[in-house]
Amino acid sequence: MRLFPRGVRLRTQIVLLQVALVALTLGLAFGVFAYLSDQRLTAEYGQRALAIARTVASDPVVRAEVARYAALPLTPGPALRAELADGELEQTAEAARQRTDALFVVITDDAGLRLAHPDPARLGEKVSTDPSQALGGAEVVISEHGTLGDSVRAKVPVREPGSEQVVGEVSVGISTEAVGEQLTRDLSKAGVLVLGALFAGIAGSVLLARRWHGLTLGLQPAELAELVREQDVVLHGIGVGVVAVDDRWRTTVINDEARTLLGIEGDSGRPVETIGLTPRVLAAFRAADGQPVQAAVGDRIVVVTARTVTRDGRSLGAVLDVRDRTDVESLTRQLDAVQSMSTVLRAQRHEFANRLHLLSGLLHGDRPGEAARYIDELLGSGPLGAAMPGIDAVRDPYLQAFLAAKAAHARENGVQLRLGPSTWVDANLAAPVDVTTVLGNLLDNAIDAVRRAAEARRGSSAQPDGESIDLAATSVAVVEVELVQEGSTLHITVADSGGGVAPELVDAVFADGVSTKPGVGVPGGRGVGLALSRQVARALGGDVWLASAGMPDGELTGAEFIARLPGVLTEGEPT
Repeated sequence: MRLFPRGVRLRTQIVLLQVALVALTLGLAFGVFAYLSDQRLTAEYGQRALAIARTVASDPVVRAEVARYAALPLTPGPALRAELADGELEQTAEAARQRTDALFVVITDDAGLRLAHPDPARLGEKVSTDPSQALGGAEVVISEHGTLGDSVRAKVPVREPGSEQVVGEVSVGISTEAVGEQLTRDLSKAGVLVLGALFAGIAGSVLLARRWHGLTLGLQPAELAELVREQDVVLHGIGVGVVAVDDRWRTTVINDEARTLLGIEGDSGRPVETIGLTPRVLAAFRAADGQPVQAAVGDRIVVVTARTVTRDGRSLGAVLDVRDRTDVESLTRQLDAVQSMSTVLRAQRHEFANRLHLLSGLLHGDRPGEAARYIDELLGSGPLGAAMPGIDAVRDPYLQAFLAAKAAHARENGVQLRLGPSTWVDANLAAPVDVTTVLGNLLDNAIDAVRRAAEARRGSSAQPDGESIDLAATSVAVVEVELVQEGSTLHITVADSGGGVAPELVDAVFADGVSTKPGVGVPGGRGVGLALSRQVARALGGDVWLASAGMPDGELTGAEFIARLPGVLTEGEPT
């Protein structure tokens, strides 16, 4: 059942409902107050009448006169009325009535005949209400209708002087009109307060409606319901994580995908700092500049983008959307490995074609001896061995191709990549993607560090006369990688001749988002490689650490990183 016609705005409905509720509450409260006030005033006036009756009944003159009349055989009539009208009881009762502003003060004997009454014509007659309780020795407070109208009356027994013998009663009544007048005065005062409360309630309802209007952005109930349904479908049905906060940075929405991708917990309403975001993600959220930021969270690579939300020029908070890039990153690494192998295979094919041409020329030139010696040389060192001496110490062709490709990449940057003297891997890779992820990041960082160090040396080599010395030709630009097998565990050591790691970055070099390289123009920023490498290694049960931030002596003066990767080697055919 609809309370309001269609088209009535939510704001108006709230005001009307609140006003109706306030009016109903105040009306009920006023009714209860009126009822209780009536009962209270009736009781108060009854006690007042009782006090007057007790005072009159305890008067010695009254007791004596009532006892005297009670002992006489009274005959109602004009003579008795005349005697009573001029008697002391009438005078005493009338004086008490006038002093107390009571409706009546009536005195009777033990037979219920009036010995004193405001109307002299009724003296000597029997009272109109039952006097039996008072004549029985009990005090009575009751509301009754008598000859003088409705009243709240008290009846008190009159006792014989010096005895407990009841010889009559005193009945004192206060008009109910007096009670009603007092009640009207009290209710008038209460009515003013009720009206004030009603106006305050109306004002509060209007303010509440305005506040509600602001909180709901002016949306109507149907729109709110539809918005909730859409939010539930969208937020929990898409493959993007969403975290929303209000203008005080308290969470309002965290969908299931966000909890999974960011590894967070907590209900809505908590400060954003307490839900478990990583420092890099939290910083991107706080910035809310709309720029995508790549971050490592657990064993995942995610891209987060935060934007502020406004409506009608008013800030409503911010929204962080999270996308999983783990699969993309894994595919990228696999593609890098495939490209590396294809690069080496192209080089091998080119080199092999050149050697075949040379052999063909020697044979066609009738120089079989030189051709034989050349074949012997070929059998002693293949193309990979020529490109990277010592590569034969690595059995796995996948790893051989990857190292050869990195060596080619290093040469393009003016850097020599060489194998350490203790390199020995007599097994195949069981987890090539994980190994190349860790090894590739360490080698890329080392090559880049050596290249930047060489550029810095060239930039500082200018002479006063404008000439410069080519330090690239005289200084060593070397990256050394050493791979050692221990059962199924692969130990990796990468050292370089670069500038090392700055002291202020030693403790934070593996933190997500920390990098010694500028991040301008790099989507998502830098500082992911080392963090990802450590996460991959730890997921395997190993680790990656900085063995030396800088080596002052020897040819390799830069940083040295060590990685331990358990379970990545296996005996058998290459994977």
